[in-house]
Amino acid sequence: MDRIRIVGGNTLAGTIPISGAKNAALPLMIASLLTSQTLTLENVPHLADVEQLIRILGNHGVDYSVNGKRDHQNGNASGYSRTINFTARDIVDTTAPYELVSKMRASFWVIGPVLARMGEAKVSLPGGCAIGTRPVDLFIDGLQALGADIDVDTGYVVAKAKNRLRGNRYVFPKVSVGATHVLMMAASLARGETVLENAAREPEVVNLAECLIAMGAKIHGAGTSTITIEGVDELSGAQVRVIPDRIEAGTYAMAVAMTGGDVLLEGAEPDLLEAALDVIRNTGAEITPINAGIRVKRNGAGISPVDVTTEPFPGFPTDLQAQFMGLMTMAKGKSRITETIFENRFMHVQELARLGAHITLSGQTAIVEGVSKLKGAPVMATDLRASVSLVIAGLAAEGETTVNRVYHLDRGFERLEEKLSGCGAVIERISG
Repeated sequence: MDRIRIVGGNTLAGTIPISGAKNAALPLMIASLLTSQTLTLENVPHLADVEQLIRILGNHGVDYSVNGKRDHQNGNASGYSRTINFTARDIVDTTAPYELVSKMRASFWVIGPVLARMGEAKVSLPGGCAIGTRPVDLFIDGLQALGADIDVDTGYVVAKAKNRLRGNRYVFPKVSVGATHVLMMAASLARGETVLENAAREPEVVNLAECLIAMGAKIHGAGTSTITIEGVDELSGAQVRVIPDRIEAGTYAMAVAMTGGDVLLEGAEPDLLEAALDVIRNTGAEITPINAGIRVKRNGAGISPVDVTTEPFPGFPTDLQAQFMGLMTMAKGKSRITETIFENRFMHVQELARLGAHITLSGQTAIVEGVSKLKGAPVMATDLRASVSLVIAGLAAEGETTVNRVYHLDRGFERLEEKLSGCGAVIERISG
């Protein structure tokens, strides 16, 4: 099993290209199930989750082809992105089996477009990383509001809508990005108007809405808490670009804030992560949006402690909480980090403690007492974002840090060690 070896102590300097967003690419790929024509997606990152979803879509009959491994369209060097064509000419199977869905939670989202297009879907209850229960009740309630008949039987959600889904008003009891994706896709082929209230406002939701509109859907209000969808009889193919990964950009910005240096995050869009950038500025880093992306600098001055609370967009994202905790382990003082989105998302605390961090937990709040130095040690990745927090800490720790279970990293960070070593970090992947 691969692991990553880091020798800490180097500052970072240079350019890191920001890849396409995993959290945008996955729902865009799933949207290909809504049409028999080809959906072309640009700037798709090469990640384990993307490859797994390609296999899941293939089970439904989706063909795909890759145009190229690099994309410099419009002069924007977007790292290692690819352009992929997805064609669901015929959906040959309306079942998404346990052995596929259990490996990645987002694959459950196929239930919306398969049900809307075929009138039936049978999808296994999802698996995914262990950062909380994240139940599917919002998906089921929302689809039932659109007229679906749904049973849960032997671990599968069985949904039927023989006479098409029907538009309706649905108020999310809590903000859910995944459920917003699914209901927006399903409503695009429903009869009549659907109004989604308390909808997620994340940039990835906007990217999906733009894709659906390019395919012929009638959607208004994406990016606000109320989204209106007027259903159409069918959707066509389209060509859409995956937005830059705001979580990757925020992660590398925190790595620079941790180690010091001067790095251009090429292709990053500051509008996608304003709250996180404000927090990083408050730690003492200099953040400058420029035409080419975002420039992050920090001199030798200490890291200032900052309190944060995770919130739905436009607040501080839960997907940057672990990375920020890694940064705060060396702050000059005490910080409080409160997690409001997912339970069980502090599993990285024990691993950071192995490097010398001083962190105590009180319910959903972590109190981090900054230390003057960390020391390298073997650590274990527990989920996608927790794993990269260990990398950030390892970059500043004295001596050698080995991060095990790096398959978590491969799910969401494209060639992480290559991007960091290109800026002066001593980091390498060790196979076997």
